Amino acid sequence: MGLDRRPALWDARRVRQGVLPLFGAAEANELGFEEDAQLPPTPMVEHVLTDYQTTRLSLKGHPMAFLRRDFEREGVLSATQVAAAKNGSIVRTAGVVLIRQRPGKGNAIFITLEDEGAIVNILLWARHFERQRRAVMASRLMLAEGEVQRSKEGVIHLMATRIVDRTAMLDRLGSDRRFDPEVCRADEVKHPQNPRGPATKRGHPRNVRILPKSRDFH
Repeated sequence: MGLDRRPALWDARRVRQGVLPLFGAAEANELGFEEDAQLPPTPMVEHVLTDYQTTRLSLKGHPMAFLRRDFEREGVLSATQVAAAKNGSIVRTAGVVLIRQRPGKGNAIFITLEDEGAIVNILLWARHFERQRRAVMASRLMLAEGEVQRSKEGVIHLMATRIVDRTAMLDRLGSDRRFDPEVCRADEVKHPQNPRGPATKRGHPRNVRILPKSRDFH
């Protein structure tokens, strides 16, 4: 994978501001010796979250991949499993919200969810939307429950009757110690005058919104 993200950022901070070695090597002072900082390898979850925060996507993975085991315990199907489900079966699925749209004054809301393997097309009738408006409009990570409908052409929709906002799982992902124990401990700062005292949490870029807003059309 090449140079790990954390050591690369560490080295970049040592370069004199405004001077890049590629162009200023002739004038740049030699960097002094510095002992190895022994930085822990960047966990994959942090790679993915940082990519989403900075470039709005990641080629290394998908946030849902780290949450899959939790959803499996709840009986929530992946997009691939929904595509293979029997017509008329009642299922639950979850994913990142890509698109929400309600064409004109139509009686249906169309939602596209994405997970680590595929997408699911959700159709929610207006009568169900009105009583679940907040969950439908505010979710970045959404759980939908409903009936699988497969058309003669093979197009699959989940006719949802229940929507649950599961965005909180994304917000906790960056500090989940199952994926990132070393970095979580590094986020705890001891007061220099009282190193044995209780640790306090400091702000970290991973605490900002992980995913960009969905593309919503009305």
